[in-house]
Amino acid sequence: MKKIFAYLFAAAALITGAPACHFLDTEGASSFEPEAIYSNYDLTEGVIFGISETFGQVNSYRGRFLPWYGFNTDAEWYLNYGDGVKSDIATYAILPNNDQFKTDDCPYQLMYMGIERANLAIEGIREYGNPKSDARMGYLLAEALTLRAMIYYDLTKAWGDVPARFSSTSSANLYLKKSSRDVIYKQILADLEEAIPMLPYPGATAQTSRTDRINKVFAEGLYARIALMASGYARRVDDDTVGDGDDPGEIRLSNDPELTKDKLYPKALTYLEDAIASKSAKLEDFATLWRNFNNLDNLKAGPAYETLFVIPFGNGRGRWNFTFAVRYDIYPGTTSNRGGQVGPVPTMWWRYGQNDLRRDVTCVNWKRNSDFKLVPAGIQNWYFGKYRFDQMQAVPYAGGDDDGVKPVVMRYADILLMAAEIANHQGKLKDAQDYMKEVRYRAYKGHEADADAFIATLTDKDKMFDAIVEERALEFCGEFLRKADLIRWNLLKTKLDEAKSDLFALRGLTGKYAYMNDQIYYQVSADGNSISIYGFEPGENGAPAGYTKSGSYFSKVKDSSNKDTGLYDAKINGIYTRDPEQYMFWPFFNPALIDSQGYLRNDYGYANL
Repeated sequence: MKKIFAYLFAAAALITGAPACHFLDTEGASSFEPEAIYSNYDLTEGVIFGISETFGQVNSYRGRFLPWYGFNTDAEWYLNYGDGVKSDIATYAILPNNDQFKTDDCPYQLMYMGIERANLAIEGIREYGNPKSDARMGYLLAEALTLRAMIYYDLTKAWGDVPARFSSTSSANLYLKKSSRDVIYKQILADLEEAIPMLPYPGATAQTSRTDRINKVFAEGLYARIALMASGYARRVDDDTVGDGDDPGEIRLSNDPELTKDKLYPKALTYLEDAIASKSAKLEDFATLWRNFNNLDNLKAGPAYETLFVIPFGNGRGRWNFTFAVRYDIYPGTTSNRGGQVGPVPTMWWRYGQNDLRRDVTCVNWKRNSDFKLVPAGIQNWYFGKYRFDQMQAVPYAGGDDDGVKPVVMRYADILLMAAEIANHQGKLKDAQDYMKEVRYRAYKGHEADADAFIATLTDKDKMFDAIVEERALEFCGEFLRKADLIRWNLLKTKLDEAKSDLFALRGLTGKYAYMNDQIYYQVSADGNSISIYGFEPGENGAPAGYTKSGSYFSKVKDSSNKDTGLYDAKINGIYTRDPEQYMFWPFFNPALIDSQGYLRNDYGYANL
């Protein structure tokens, strides 16, 4: 086993910027006995775990990618507007020298470490593992292919065009320029086509009964997710200038005839239909789903469960609730706050129907103050009620900032809504309605007539598309799928501008908010773990018995040091501070540019060294 990890970490050192001679002078690969490793299931499985290990490294998915990619959108925004380099990330003002990404081991480099480990595993299993005749080795090959595809999807989602490295690193390919993301899309879609037949359904084997291992339905959903992005809009440079740098690009579709909707959607829908017909996953009660998430009880996969894949953090790893949970101004046992760095855009609560069970799970307008008491958070500070410390079995942070929460990468609800979107595009309106209805019935459990009435209004392709755009915001708020969705629909700035307008209306209590006045009333629940707020719904006026008044709730107000609080102009306008259409992708950060020996260059209007 020591030889496996010596091999892996020698390769990994290259990707994180170690000098080339250090890697190339390391003991030759033949001495690591790859035949012995990749002809043995248990040893090969250890290599696969090495791919997932990269997700938990300090500045990888754990501490830089997951906490920072995915906002601001019309559904989720950063709450500490104006705090400098962190706020810059959210407001499309990020620069290559951003302080959060100044080290050699930030997500871009660590994602390529994961890719290098996947490449080594794929090559080793193909050569020595007999994956065509040995189903268990075939599963491990499929797992490595799917993990590599997921990492590349995330790289292109955040950076656009990136280097295409589909073989292990050698002196011949030590440094690479960017490739067109189309090259990457075609390769990872082909990889998933190879992987899917080798993968069991959720719950079919010991491995696929866990959501931290790859299963067929997740891979089928990932194929569809990539197909939607590859055939959608994004900022792209001219095909002839990829890798040259200095091209601002334009928002357009791919020019590659293999990446059109007509080409990709039929196969994607076939995979989604297979996932649905397999009945190997199902929607769960919405509140129970997220309570189990907080309890670290989202590792079960199979016909009774919704979650398809999670980031496989250990129970003492990851900073998900640390970043996104309902805020504690002072967390017990510490002297600092936890949670509440990002939350729903305040108007999200009003986008849900009154009987939508997702609303009060997703959007929470209270916190625990420094005395550990529950108090209203103010109209500017809404939190994700999906993520709650009081629902965690174990008290986190005894020795650091990690809480062990395993972020959901994909749920069965996404399978249904992607199927609805693709079926609708293909003119299969009835199928799209049926997929949408399943999601709506769960949301309106006990009020299914509301869901039926809504579905009845979706009488043509355009109405169904608009409904899907909104439904994905309602269903996945706080799961950070929205930014990539808006980009591929070419709706990013449009929806951000709509959110601005809506926020000004909320602050001024105009338009659809005119029925409210500048105060609310609240009551702490009997168990001390939530607050009921009165005054948000139509007809809620006056003080109910047992409720406490909280005034000046919506208007522009000042704190004790005369600083603007609430929904002040700069905060609302700061949902973006530079053109989000121009800066929808992150730049390559300076450490990656330096380590690349000049091979990497920034496009999209960003500076280069």
